[in-house]
Amino acid sequence: MQFNVDKCKVMHIGKKNPLYTYKMNGSKLEEVTTEKDLGVYISNDAKPSVHCQQIYLKANRMLGFVKRNIISRHPSILLNMYKSFVRPHLEYCSPAWSPHYQKDKELLQRVQHRFTRMFRHLRQLDYCTRLDIWSLEERRNRADLIKVFNIMTGFSSISVDAFFEVNKDGTRGHTLKLAKHRSNKDLRHHFFSERVVNKHRPTEHGCGH
Repeated sequence: MQFNVDKCKVMHIGKKNPLYTYKMNGSKLEEVTTEKDLGVYISNDAKPSVHCQQIYLKANRMLGFVKRNIISRHPSILLNMYKSFVRPHLEYCSPAWSPHYQKDKELLQRVQHRFTRMFRHLRQLDYCTRLDIWSLEERRNRADLIKVFNIMTGFSSISVDAFFEVNKDGTRGHTLKLAKHRSNKDLRHHFFSERVVNKHRPTEHGCGH
């Protein structure tokens, strides 16, 4: 297989990275701090903030498109449009990038907040009671748990050993208990394989924080 040198890039990850210069066919490869791979923006600091910013802009543009081109303001029609054309941008592959910083969560939730304000007869109501829809954080929690179920039951091509360690200590309960590892850094503590072990519902499904 021949590689296109112009499309090959280098990303240095880690504070102790020696920052070597890499070349291919005699040409120095471009060094980047952020790169998009399979629809997800990956940063050299391993934080999801850049990805959250990008999908926020994309979802906001799509919401503006819906607002400009759909004359009807019937709740069922707009809700279906939102679920079909806007929300998928905010949820695509969320187990890989689910944010743990409050600023990123609030940024994404702002899109849904703007959507609920499209219903003029509901504007006088509190945001959490305007529409009976789950918060984006709750839906990300749901996506995490679905992914865990698929991995643990063999419905996913990802092996259990790739992410999890089954806790075999004790005789009580079921045989699929996952071990919780100690984490000294937030990035590891909030990583998919660690955060799902203690997954719980944040608040009422209509307005999570």
